[in-house]
Amino acid sequence: MFRPLKADINLSALRANFKLAKKLQPNAKTLAVMKANAYGHGMLDCARGLNNLADGYAVACMEEALVLHNGGLKLPVVLLEGIFSPREIAICHKQNFIPVIHQQHQLQWFLESDIQLEQVWFKLDSGMHRLGMSVEELTQASKQLKAHSPKTQQVLVSHFACADQPDHPLNQQQLDLVLSLAETLGLPLSFANSAALIGLPDSRASVQRPGIMMYGASPQENIPASELGLKPVMNLDSQVIAVRTLQPGESCGYSLTWQATQPTKLATVAIGYGDGYPRHAKSGTPVLVNGQRAKLAGRVSMDMITVDVTELGAVNIGDPVRLWGEGLPVDEIATWADTISYTLLTGVSPRVPRIVVE
Repeated sequence: MFRPLKADINLSALRANFKLAKKLQPNAKTLAVMKANAYGHGMLDCARGLNNLADGYAVACMEEALVLHNGGLKLPVVLLEGIFSPREIAICHKQNFIPVIHQQHQLQWFLESDIQLEQVWFKLDSGMHRLGMSVEELTQASKQLKAHSPKTQQVLVSHFACADQPDHPLNQQQLDLVLSLAETLGLPLSFANSAALIGLPDSRASVQRPGIMMYGASPQENIPASELGLKPVMNLDSQVIAVRTLQPGESCGYSLTWQATQPTKLATVAIGYGDGYPRHAKSGTPVLVNGQRAKLAGRVSMDMITVDVTELGAVNIGDPVRLWGEGLPVDEIATWADTISYTLLTGVSPRVPRIVVE
């Protein structure tokens, strides 16, 4: 490694966060959500780092499931977006993948196949209106699949639209609908993601799906991760690569959007939007330099940022800089950038080395 930018991935923190999620419903099966390269943390490293704490994994699609399988991970894998062609059914059967059926044409593929899978999930559209069947459609689909594949275990799955806002009225409406259908059909249920696990305890059912909380960011709109007992898994770190002093009236960065109002010491840091640092982060966004808070000054460039370190005392080339992680929550940076932690974590680019730390 030459450029001083890296993302340390703390597997001890990952395990601690997963155990916290599992403790919320000890009797449930707990799937580790690994989609989008484990939210930017490295899918294989994180899956292996869990040391079989998980009962299985959840990913978006077949491509992600095959990364896990080809990497030696043999636990069941749920495909949350389901399958995109009939030929994926045979792969699911061979590799112990569990598809989610959320559309009628997917069901038809299974009904026309000679293959009977060990398990299939049916998705109910309970109010988010993104994927899923209606109550009537799902009830009929469940009967059809049972007639075709009597040995295939069925699981009911749905997803909250507003779980990060526990008091939102839609949450209870969705919960009532899903619990009623699960009881009517006699099916195991998977409903709780990270936000629901924490804020909607009645949704904790047979199978839970922690995602963002596993990586140490808060799934709740107004509750810091530290208050939830979560530990950051990614520490995004770089170094100062240049230091200069600006006089009052001088500006820095593209379009000169930031101007010094006093003699100001600026540090240039090796990270930019090409690495996944948000270009829309505002001047004033916090950065840790030598463990002390400093402020972003000017626009984020593709490869660099500039930071006002006037109040920090001695700052030199090579000094450590933390962009987010322990001591500087990714949720705080997301707020400054008018986005969410999910976007920042999944957006860390491939040119940033992930360094596994036990």
